[in-house]
Amino acid sequence: MIPLGSFELYGAGRVVFGRGTFARSGELAAGWGTKAIVLTNADRTGTQGLMDRLDALLDEHGVSATRVWLTGEPQLADVDAATDRARELDCDLVIGIGGGSAIDAAKAVAGLLTNGGQTLDYLEVIGQGKTFGKPAAPILAIPTTAGTGAEVTRNAVIGSPEHGRKASLRSEHLLPRVVIVDPELHVPVRREVTVRAGMDAVTQLIESFTSARANPVTDALAREGLTRAARSLRRACDQPDDVDARADMALAALLSGVTLSSAGLGAVHGFAGPIGGLYPAPHGAVCAALLPHVMRANIAGLRAQDASHPLLERYRTIGSMLIGAASAAGDTGDTGDAIIDAGVETARILVRDFEIPGLGTYGMTEADIPRVIEMSRATSSMRTNPVQHPDNALAEILRVAL
Repeated sequence: MIPLGSFELYGAGRVVFGRGTFARSGELAAGWGTKAIVLTNADRTGTQGLMDRLDALLDEHGVSATRVWLTGEPQLADVDAATDRARELDCDLVIGIGGGSAIDAAKAVAGLLTNGGQTLDYLEVIGQGKTFGKPAAPILAIPTTAGTGAEVTRNAVIGSPEHGRKASLRSEHLLPRVVIVDPELHVPVRREVTVRAGMDAVTQLIESFTSARANPVTDALAREGLTRAARSLRRACDQPDDVDARADMALAALLSGVTLSSAGLGAVHGFAGPIGGLYPAPHGAVCAALLPHVMRANIAGLRAQDASHPLLERYRTIGSMLIGAASAAGDTGDTGDAIIDAGVETARILVRDFEIPGLGTYGMTEADIPRVIEMSRATSSMRTNPVQHPDNALAEILRVAL
């Protein structure tokens, strides 16, 4: 039995979830401001109609909008430039629409808009790490992918090519005031993006469920999210028009954002941040490549401590749920400890079937492993991993993930 300790919970002010809810964007935005800066990383050619529709919905409710297009994951210069633009226009509302990167950028801009300064003033690890003393400008988050759960997290991940790192702005002030999750917006998303985002959500749910800071509320949410992801991840990837599967994954991603904000993550994300800063590697693909290897190492570490370690029961629960996500695994009939190992194998099958490349694809080599380990030690995610691995164990995880 795991003792019940103290915990904190974080979440967005209001979540509006369901098919067709995007139509309420103007109505919901109007309650928070009249001059919006809209940050998006959505594909210009595929979503121009969506963005035009958003402009029309905002205009209908008296909200003017200025659009800022982002390319890839947000960098320091992107956020600072968007903040300067918002200040010039005297914007009082920030809207993030697109993947988690766009929403992270929106949260960063909103925090800087009211607190002053530049991104590096507040960034953890590589910046000054100042705290936001004032509430951010109101944020409306509209995710079009199901992955990071950024719409309900209190941090914004920003990259710095100069430092070769990604780092976070972190404050409860960065939680969006309103979130619109419309699974119909996810239907046009390309398969490779659906795969990467979905595997990120699965990883976040697994890591928060096994985190050293897990609590009864995040446990319940993680179980719900994993159940939905297990039954719908493949369907969302292979049948993109299946809105029910898209809805399951959208909810799984949202729940993963709540659980990671309150419970923390683990070694997969401890590695993923530094790797994403050093190499041109999509975050979700990095998480997927690492997931089965970190799971295996954590399970071995727990068994070495105590064959009846209470956290092993959590990996048994994960195994039971994940098997449904990999049709190739079928019904193994495993019980007891065997189901734990079957869960790791199922994660490996998902990585194989989704054609997730190894980390070497992005330029990482065995010679880089010590540097990645050193950088990962500074991350909060590594500190909440259920096992504090020595460097040689961390090196083996990275080696087999190459």
